[in-house]
Amino acid sequence: MKKILYILFSLSVLFVACDPKEPVEPPATYDPTVYDLKIGDFPTPDLPADNKLTIAGVQLGRMLFYEPMLSKDGSQACADCHKQQDAFSDIRQFSIGVEKLLGKRQAMPVMNLAWHQNGFFWDGRAPHIRDQALKPIQDPLEMNETLPNVVAKLSASKKYTDQFIRAFGDAAVTSERVSLALEQFMLTLISNNSKYDQSLRGTVALTPAEERGRIIFFTEYDPFGSTKGAECFHCHAGNNFTNDEFMNNGLDTDESMTDEGRKKVTDDPADRGRFKVPSLRNVAHTAPYMHDGRFATLEAVIDHYDHGVKNSSTIEFILQYNLQPSGLQMTAQDKADLLAFLKTLSDPTFLANTAFAKPE
Repeated sequence: MKKILYILFSLSVLFVACDPKEPVEPPATYDPTVYDLKIGDFPTPDLPADNKLTIAGVQLGRMLFYEPMLSKDGSQACADCHKQQDAFSDIRQFSIGVEKLLGKRQAMPVMNLAWHQNGFFWDGRAPHIRDQALKPIQDPLEMNETLPNVVAKLSASKKYTDQFIRAFGDAAVTSERVSLALEQFMLTLISNNSKYDQSLRGTVALTPAEERGRIIFFTEYDPFGSTKGAECFHCHAGNNFTNDEFMNNGLDTDESMTDEGRKKVTDDPADRGRFKVPSLRNVAHTAPYMHDGRFATLEAVIDHYDHGVKNSSTIEFILQYNLQPSGLQMTAQDKADLLAFLKTLSDPTFLANTAFAKPE
């Protein structure tokens, strides 16, 4: 009798285990499906040939971007200092790391990186996005973790090993693969649907103030004539509103300069005080401004270029007129119009795109 009851019990367990109503998750398999990068009217970017964008790879990078396990104590993710609503920047002057220490420079926005080909960070010390991606993880002032620890933590998570299988073909977690996945996700963070973009397509019109500001932005300063443009386009040009160069924009004199910028990387005296020219896209959402976040508002930035530029041995020649005692002689109306134009570079679609948000 006991034997019969045991058989019946075993069969009932087997029946429950095989209940077709119970969902059975299929094993993870490699998925090489190519990611469709939405570049809009932008030129085709020079994407890394050795890191093709796939749906699975981008998703893994997105997961990692929001993953606090990348930090020492599990309290911080990349997204904590690069928030989507702030155009993936940090509204604090300096980010605060897991040890409650301040960073040395203002966190740069993460967007349209596919069109940056001249190094990353303010000083360009990372040649590629994949190199940039791993540095905050290991920086004592930021996430303060080791790459072996990151690999160990991710390897212990089935959610991640399954996603590594989908993205790379097997469950091996390596720091290189972490960097490649993060690179894939960050390459997708494209902002190209601002009011200014829409005006170029003819779907909306700039207001009179915005149009006057656009003209000021794209016009040369003529010291001998009546045209008094702000010459912003010399450094902030093209689809991405940056020339992707390192420049000294007159923030400090030689004597007052405390951060040597690009010189720390190249050891070239000519690079002293030079920093990466940031994109002006979504600039109304990325305060504070400059490598040290010294300007809290766009109005302060405009005032700097109008009459606050300081001379130094490495200052850019194109700022020669800003150095005059009277500067660019912008009127209050000029400044208001220029500000109005800069705000047309905001892209609400980018700031709220659920494809870039924290995965559920």
